[in-house]
Amino acid sequence: MKKLLALLIFTAPLVNAQYSVKGTMTPPEKSDQIALYKIEGAKQDYVAFTNIKLDTVNINGSQQVLGKFNFDLGENAKPGAYRAVYRTRGAGFVDFFFNNENIEFIFNPKYPDQSVLFTSSRENKLYSEYLQAYNAVQKKIDSLQASYIESEDKEAKKAYKKEIKELEDIQKTFENKSEGMLVNSFIKASRRYNSYNPHDNIKDYLSATNENFFEYVDFKNEDLYNSSFLIDRINDYVFYLNYSDDREVQQKLIKESIENVMKKISSDKLEKAVTYYLISALTDKRNGPLVDWMFEEYFDELPAKDQDAEFKKEKLDVLLATVGRTAPDFSWEENGQKLKLSTLNDGEKYLLVFWSTGCPHCVKEIPELYKFMQTHKEVSVISFGIEDDAAEWTAFVKDLPEWHNAIGTHPDYKFDNETVKKYNLLGTPTYFILDKDKKIIAMPDHEEDVEKYFNSGKNN
Repeated sequence: MKKLLALLIFTAPLVNAQYSVKGTMTPPEKSDQIALYKIEGAKQDYVAFTNIKLDTVNINGSQQVLGKFNFDLGENAKPGAYRAVYRTRGAGFVDFFFNNENIEFIFNPKYPDQSVLFTSSRENKLYSEYLQAYNAVQKKIDSLQASYIESEDKEAKKAYKKEIKELEDIQKTFENKSEGMLVNSFIKASRRYNSYNPHDNIKDYLSATNENFFEYVDFKNEDLYNSSFLIDRINDYVFYLNYSDDREVQQKLIKESIENVMKKISSDKLEKAVTYYLISALTDKRNGPLVDWMFEEYFDELPAKDQDAEFKKEKLDVLLATVGRTAPDFSWEENGQKLKLSTLNDGEKYLLVFWSTGCPHCVKEIPELYKFMQTHKEVSVISFGIEDDAAEWTAFVKDLPEWHNAIGTHPDYKFDNETVKKYNLLGTPTYFILDKDKKIIAMPDHEEDVEKYFNSGKNN
């Protein structure tokens, strides 16, 4: 009996220090595995993975299949923001806070953000309640602000002030409820700036929103840093709040917003995280000029230990073929001659199109493109076939006389062709419009966009 009592006393702290994260998917995801990460700035540190187990339950007389998973967190698990990832593409994850308590939640994997419901975890329940209450009133405020700009109605102004007071009460209530909790930092930082009186016009409203976007965000807060919160806020500010249909204006707005963000950052580790994140985001958007600017203004100014040469090379390699760059050179055989893109001199502009006979969209669009380009003889067209072998391609290009027709193959995988990799294609067909010096000046998405470009007078 004494031995058993001693064993219980010895093991009790260990048992109490174990926490679990349990999730239920309804309906289940196709994947049978899920991984857990801890968010650290712009990085995700791997924690563990587990299997998703199927379970059938009877709900109101009908059988429903659920996907269930469970992570056991040890005594050394750090409090902070975590991410359960069940799909590598798209919104295939659920974020939550862990602060030494068991967590359980249910969600629809197709719409994780909108559907997640925490059934266990005081911290996550409180934060979810806060967001729901706060956003409901904020939506009313935004609607009343829009109504006031349209009509300057006194009743709308009165209602606006009333909702502002309601929002302040909600904020104060939840800040008090969360005192001493991990989510307190996030509740304080989630508060939005609203003027006490509605703005008279949209220009003043947008200006005030822009200037005060980070009013309640503490960039020195470690809890915020060790989550996706700061990066998400910065992303919204840079890429969504500051927007214009005019490309030149858009570039200027993005640059100004990045400069504003960087002025607010005081720690080296946050500066590094934000710099790497923004460069990656701009690379994904194929924004070569601003990636170059980010490297020059911020990356190259980081302490030497924080400059990852491989990261820089990787991003610049992706952008070899983007607007503003000279098109990567390649050569091909044509009528017994060896031609090179860089020395080609038979057009005022050039249209370069990558396509494949194995691509149904290409087989449809290329003949349509050929017909259209007959009306623009001043443009020289180079079609580059990405093929497993030359047979089908050779037959197809017989109907494309007057074009320069090049082919790229690879013994293992056709998209591993050296030229194709230089252009970092995301799919086929892919179009590039070049000036006389082979500088890329446009990247239309579809054949009809090529037509719009040349019919718009931009070819003059």
